[in-house]
Amino acid sequence: MEQYFLAVDIGASSGRHILGYVKDGKLNLEEVYRFWNGMDEKDGELVWDTERLFNEILAGMKKCKEIGKIPVSIGVDTWGVDFVLLDADGNKVGEAVGYRDSRTDGMDQEVFKLIPEKELYSRTGIQKAIYNTIYQLMALKKKHPDHLDKAEALLMMPDYFHYRLSGKKVQEYSEATTSQLVDPSTRNWDYELMEKLGFPGKILQEIQMPGTNIGSLTEEIQKEVGFNCDVVLPPTHDTASAVMAVPTTEKNVCYISSGTWSLMGVEMDEPDCSELSQSKNFTNEGGYDGTITYLTNIMGLWMIQSVRNKLAPDMGYGEICEQASKESIQSIVDAQDDAFLAPDDMVKAIQDKCRSTGQEVPETLPQLAAVIYNSLAKCYAGKLKEIEELTGRKYDRIHIIGGGSNAAWLNELSAKYAGVPVYAGPGEATALGNILCQMIGKKLFKDLSEARECVSKSFEIKVYK
Repeated sequence: MEQYFLAVDIGASSGRHILGYVKDGKLNLEEVYRFWNGMDEKDGELVWDTERLFNEILAGMKKCKEIGKIPVSIGVDTWGVDFVLLDADGNKVGEAVGYRDSRTDGMDQEVFKLIPEKELYSRTGIQKAIYNTIYQLMALKKKHPDHLDKAEALLMMPDYFHYRLSGKKVQEYSEATTSQLVDPSTRNWDYELMEKLGFPGKILQEIQMPGTNIGSLTEEIQKEVGFNCDVVLPPTHDTASAVMAVPTTEKNVCYISSGTWSLMGVEMDEPDCSELSQSKNFTNEGGYDGTITYLTNIMGLWMIQSVRNKLAPDMGYGEICEQASKESIQSIVDAQDDAFLAPDDMVKAIQDKCRSTGQEVPETLPQLAAVIYNSLAKCYAGKLKEIEELTGRKYDRIHIIGGGSNAAWLNELSAKYAGVPVYAGPGEATALGNILCQMIGKKLFKDLSEARECVSKSFEIKVYK
């Protein structure tokens, strides 16, 4: 009889409950529940409805019970940087404000008044992104100091859901690193940095590594969903989970976790917090087994999603990609430009950039998509050269994992511009990595290398040259 492992993979636009199991030596995935996600505007801020999201987590668990596939364990992964504050009674303090909210505008300069930007990078190895937790906390300090006064605990988003499931307040390593408040050498909180910034160190919980079993479901949750199981910390930052699913044990590969964001990088044993690394805007986030997922953030398919939602919300991404491949427009925009982070109108933002740089302005959805796909592929090629410069190594292939691995024309363009083969798949990399971590904990695989070998045998990997 199969052992089932449940990954709750929550992204910025949707969430999925995916069961994983091994049968006849191969990994199998089964989606049992899917739900919508997005930020709501409340009192002038963009916030996550954590209560609705937790109810969706429970609904998917009940679905497992309904179909008779009760998991041995459950793990939740989400995006990074966002958090929930709790008071002494475990109740929320304020809202869970989302990373696209403008409350952090100017907060980088407030932080740099207390610690120079170069020193901050040398201490944390995390690239400056205005939505990082460090700037969100500074926004609270400036605008809602009462929230920090009341808070007894800060839990990153997946840690909060694990707390609701198990009653245990812990913080998982990979997600914690996205805060820009962790020392990448010790893999622990930088409490001195917290003090420098005037943030209360008491709100930070003990950091635990991926694979940690934090206990079972609370009695209340057991009664509601109809079963009990272990709560196991996967790499709770979705990127770190996705990287676990890269289907190779070779070292000379570069990965792109392609979804709403494109996260491009390599795995390293130790961080690079040099000035050169900072100048190239690379970041040292946490990965499985204490590794460093050394990467850079590229805007990714968020741009395609936004354009599609405005112009043709019912059109499939495969069709958009195919139509774009037939366009001759050669215009390119910088896929890392902040102008594309949260524009009121993505179509206009792309058109304005093309117009201001004297390039052909895309008018139709296929033309806009062609600009986006070409821009992403060009960016990937440029970043591969930077990674090689920073690490002193040559990489002979790119592994694209996640939903974006299904964008065939983008994969072709990426191989063409980068000059190395692109290996595409698996598509459900984040949920798969989440599940692999749980399976390793239960000894279904002896280590990550063995798990990755099974991934390569279990899923189709397409090669583009």
